[in-house]
Amino acid sequence: MTVETHLPPERQAWRAMLALSLGFFVSLLDQSMVAVALPDLQRELNASVNHTMWVSAAYLLAVVVPLLFTGRLGDVLGQRRMFCMGVAVFGVGALGCALAPIVEVLIAARVVQGVGASLQMPQTMSVINRIFARERRGRALGVWGVIGSVAALAGPLAGGYLVGNFGWQAAFWVHIPFVVLAIAFALLWVPELPTTAQSIDVASAIISLLALAAIVFGIQQGPVLGWGWAVWLILLVGVVASAWFIRLQVTAYTRGSSPLVPLALFRNRNYVAGSVGIIAMGFMAAAVMLPIMFWLQTVQGIPAGEAGIIVAPMALVSLLMSPVAGIMADKINPRLLGAIGFSILILSLFAAWWVMQADAQAWVLGLPIAGLGVGQSFIWGSNAATTLRDVSPQLMGAASGVYNTSRQVGSVLGVALVSAVMQTGSPEAAIINSLFAIVVALVVGLVSALCFRNTLQG
Repeated sequence: MTVETHLPPERQAWRAMLALSLGFFVSLLDQSMVAVALPDLQRELNASVNHTMWVSAAYLLAVVVPLLFTGRLGDVLGQRRMFCMGVAVFGVGALGCALAPIVEVLIAARVVQGVGASLQMPQTMSVINRIFARERRGRALGVWGVIGSVAALAGPLAGGYLVGNFGWQAAFWVHIPFVVLAIAFALLWVPELPTTAQSIDVASAIISLLALAAIVFGIQQGPVLGWGWAVWLILLVGVVASAWFIRLQVTAYTRGSSPLVPLALFRNRNYVAGSVGIIAMGFMAAAVMLPIMFWLQTVQGIPAGEAGIIVAPMALVSLLMSPVAGIMADKINPRLLGAIGFSILILSLFAAWWVMQADAQAWVLGLPIAGLGVGQSFIWGSNAATTLRDVSPQLMGAASGVYNTSRQVGSVLGVALVSAVMQTGSPEAAIINSLFAIVVALVVGLVSALCFRNTLQG
């Protein structure tokens, strides 16, 4: 196992963490704030429902599709440079969204935003894993989990206030100060780490873009298009392109090129298990609020503002628990932490199903929702730390790209499958029973966590 030989002083590492966290924060904040702005922008831009949905869908596609490529770009061109470039592109996209006169321009600007987020996301995790000693990465990634919790809590609350008082454009203008600060702090505090790869296999990059675009588009738009033959054809193209991509990775060295996804990563048991686990977490995180918010607002008739307060304990609990869980990730067998986290999530969803099935008072649902906050606190940071702890610096960009891609593909799967289940049978029963689709994903995550090896002692 190769380790980083020139770690910066820990004080500088934490300063770099602040800069990286600002970029991560603003990309997460965007996703939750824009959801609040959709009804207003649909009305003011006189947009159709399909166009309005593409305001979110275009961003997600643009984030997911290039991730394998952008992760490797950090290895070749330098992670600090790619982080700053990604945050800047994200900011340009946000500016374009705020100034968009028609919905088509807004969707195009959302694509620019998504590409920017895709450029910076893998660099954040790569740098964290290269500037902190391996025995202290858990607490660093615990703080990283706190940032996610703050964004999840602040997005709907701040979004509601800004959109209500200043219009939907405010959901994009608010990003600009964060973008400026993230770039300034990154240039000041994030070290210029040595590059670890010389080039990128162009053929692999093109085929990976085709494969991910086809698969993500097919899954994302399948429910909208009624799973017609065109959707299945697109998915088939994605599967064939994926097989071709794997073949290119196997033959990369014999072709005199560097693989975009080095297959050596998958000889690391913890990396494979953690990548499966993050698919399950992406599935849960993206999908769980769909049935819960529909039950609160549609079935129980709770206003959106009150529904937001009922689910807020999840983010609050996660905010408090994540630093503690991060410290534990550096000391306790990751198999135990993962088993505890996924078990709490599964039990919390069963409790939520029971509350909804029993038609209990809406506020009671806040208790199992808080349990979700506890469970995910044990997983986000520890799963990332365990997955990437023993990856060599030479492969860190590629490893981070695959890890982030796994999480985002899990998110797309979660939204598509849970949405499909919610549309089958009696509306109220379908909303409630769709929680079981998330439970199945979390059971897969639990099994993956039980496959971790304890490598804390090196």
